Amino acid sequence: MERELQWILVSAICASSLINILAQNTEWPHSNLASIDYSGVISIDCGVNEGYTDKKTNLQYQADDIKFGEIYYTSSIYNFDHVSQIQKQLNTLRSFPYGKRNCYTLTPKQGKNKKYIIRAYFAYGNYDNKQKPPVFDLHLGVNFFKTINSTEADIVIRVEAIHFASTETIDLCLVNIDQGVPFISLLELWPLDNSIYESSFTLLTLDLLTRVNLGASEDNNSFIRYTDDIYGRSWEVPNNYNGNLMNTSSAIDLDKLVDPYKLPAEVLSSAVKALNSNSLEFTLNYVMDSEYYVYLHFFDCEDRTNKQKRRLNIVINGFDDDNNVTQFLTLSYWKPQSIILPIKQGVGIWKILIEANSDSELPAMLNALEIYRVVPQLDSATQQEDVDAIWHIKDFYMISKMNWQGDPCGPKNFTWEGVNCSSGDNPRIISLNLCSSNLSGEIDASFSNLTCLETLDLSNNELTGEVPEFLAKLSQLKLLNLSRNMFTGSIPESLKAKSSNNSLQLSFNGNLRPYQTESGKGNHQKFIIPLVASLTAFVAVVLIISTTIMVIWRLRKKGKVISSISVKDELLKSTNKVFSYSEILIITNNFTTMIGKGGFGKVYQGTLECGKRVAVKILSSPSAQGYREFQSEAKVLMHVHHRNVVSLLGYCDEGDTNALIYEYLAEGNLQQKLSDKNPNFLDWTTRLKIAMDAVNGLDYLHNGCKPPVIHRDLKTSNILLDENMHAKILDFGVSRTFANDTDTYVTTFPAGTPGYLDPEFYCSGTLNKKSDVYSFGIILLELITGQPALRGTPENLSYILPWVNNKLRTGNIQEIVDPRLHGKYNAASAWKFIGIAMSCLPQVPIHRPDIGHIALELKECLSLELSLERTVSDVRDSLAMSSRQIEFH
Repeated sequence: MERELQWILVSAICASSLINILAQNTEWPHSNLASIDYSGVISIDCGVNEGYTDKKTNLQYQADDIKFGEIYYTSSIYNFDHVSQIQKQLNTLRSFPYGKRNCYTLTPKQGKNKKYIIRAYFAYGNYDNKQKPPVFDLHLGVNFFKTINSTEADIVIRVEAIHFASTETIDLCLVNIDQGVPFISLLELWPLDNSIYESSFTLLTLDLLTRVNLGASEDNNSFIRYTDDIYGRSWEVPNNYNGNLMNTSSAIDLDKLVDPYKLPAEVLSSAVKALNSNSLEFTLNYVMDSEYYVYLHFFDCEDRTNKQKRRLNIVINGFDDDNNVTQFLTLSYWKPQSIILPIKQGVGIWKILIEANSDSELPAMLNALEIYRVVPQLDSATQQEDVDAIWHIKDFYMISKMNWQGDPCGPKNFTWEGVNCSSGDNPRIISLNLCSSNLSGEIDASFSNLTCLETLDLSNNELTGEVPEFLAKLSQLKLLNLSRNMFTGSIPESLKAKSSNNSLQLSFNGNLRPYQTESGKGNHQKFIIPLVASLTAFVAVVLIISTTIMVIWRLRKKGKVISSISVKDELLKSTNKVFSYSEILIITNNFTTMIGKGGFGKVYQGTLECGKRVAVKILSSPSAQGYREFQSEAKVLMHVHHRNVVSLLGYCDEGDTNALIYEYLAEGNLQQKLSDKNPNFLDWTTRLKIAMDAVNGLDYLHNGCKPPVIHRDLKTSNILLDENMHAKILDFGVSRTFANDTDTYVTTFPAGTPGYLDPEFYCSGTLNKKSDVYSFGIILLELITGQPALRGTPENLSYILPWVNNKLRTGNIQEIVDPRLHGKYNAASAWKFIGIAMSCLPQVPIHRPDIGHIALELKECLSLELSLERTVSDVRDSLAMSSRQIEFH
């Protein structure tokens, strides 16, 4: 044996070594696990909908129930069957195509102030059929952890950290850095004993760089993880040295050993030792810009009859180096020992030398080693009481803002929408803006725990009940906006006093009932209360009658004849969403930015006082018909709430100004996206997903609303897209509600748009649910072909349906599907998509299916496309793939 054993640890963790050590399912002869409680282990199989018990390990795997992201299967050619114990878990994944940061929040049973191993696996497996693994960042808590950068489709990346949790929850966040879609395959948390993996500072997070079982032979193909290691640690085998292994034939009873690190028997039973010299030397290459911890594990198990001693000198980087780290160690026979060597920043690691001391009777040896990098803690987590409060508020009101994930304040560029925080250690939430967030119910007591709040905006919601007294106890609060809600009762005197002395700016206009201040309490209340009640009732009746008469007079003067009872009801129901004309001017900045124009008028971009972007549609026609459409749309949108229907935030009905205020959708409408003038055309899968969103919205209107709603003017320009390309239905100006599913509306007014209008209307003037189904079929044809529903000049009009019928006779799918796709779709799903569209378009309405059936068919079509993508990918990959490898970083 050479005096120096040269070994590059970086190569020891490469994929080539793991191909050998993971190639078979291993028996577990040394497992002593009968008494171990694994109920504290959290294992999440990312990409499954239901939890299960793994038959190989008996571990419980939780369902991946995170709200955001999409589930995929890896290509079957990359089935990772060579990865012992976790092959099944690597066959599914969850990707996150939307949002900048997506987080898993783990809540360990053991709670805070405990150490845990956080472990995550990333198996790309060409799930997206792009043959290009993404690059993205991981954050652990509020701090950057590391970048995930896989080079090949068949590589599995494992990351692992020892993390001291100072909070009740632990966040692992995937961050999109615009180099592909982040994804994750498997996420684990294993509780640790606080006494091990010590470091100079308790709160440090340690990033595993390597963990090697030095005594294992490359030939035995053993890979140690659960069930041999009670912490689920993976011990890799180096593959580039020979002839210096030692092991024991004696059985090792783990229950009788005092070993805080709980090393597996397979690690303890073998070691590497110096044979022809007295030293072991390991050459490494860890840079100087980080702080490290080296953990060396010894178990002198070499069989011998005498009491020979083994005394070692351990040196990091060399005796002659000013930055070396040294330690002396005497090993005891059959006694595990682990030592910790901290390496300060600016030193790095390039050599580990273990040599026998001059009075040692046995050569140097080592069983295993681990090297960790200290993760820089550049940001501080939000104060725990604020975290608890804001998460309770999120859950109580079911707030689904996409970036409300992870820590609310950090890192700074990922602060939650509507949240502002103080700087410095343990940031506090100082401002919370939940304007127009669809909040309902009373003001929850959790707001009182945000004790550093300076600004609280709850305006333009549907909050009810009385304004609570505890808001006055927020000593830092300077602005409280409760306007446009549905509060009743009186203003607490404490809040009124703060408002009076100018320490608090209080807004509560536009609520269901005006607030009254509290009066003194005494016996005279027995007489005052009945009197006030009588007067209030009398005044209310007079006001309602007067308001009704004035509204009818004003409407008749404008030619807008509607029921006085309807006016009264709508006014009462809509009080919390009324905007004045002066407010509309402020919101739109005097109608500066026009983003759309149609028969109804113009649409302007605007911004509410709370900073929320909106779209403001202004009715341009003063006609009775135009006003009826305005009333119809306001009435429908006030009562429908669905993720695929555009939300109405308010309206203005003042004088000749009629305006509707909607949520703003950044990607415009579907007609614009399908236009041949748009250079960024939609890919096939996105078209299918848009169709799914639109059909879900229409299914809700037809079958989820009571009474049902028919739109009567469905078209691509009335389907809007948000920043994540989710589709929402808009424009209910000519919609109608029906008493039952078979109701029909008869009119001579041409409610729809040429090209989309049900042919039955021209024959009988009747419209019903099946009319919407016909219009939706035309939209599907537009998605498939990229052609508009109607084109040409008035003298020479061309409709899309006859054009498609003509092409169908050729049986050539390529002549029908949008040529801009260049064949990047599967013919089977394309034919099914066309079949679904055509099923919506029979001339006789009774032959058209219910929209719920169309929704099911489209779901199957999307699943078929994704499945076929995987199949094609599998075939292509199988032809190109010559070897497999796993790389652990």
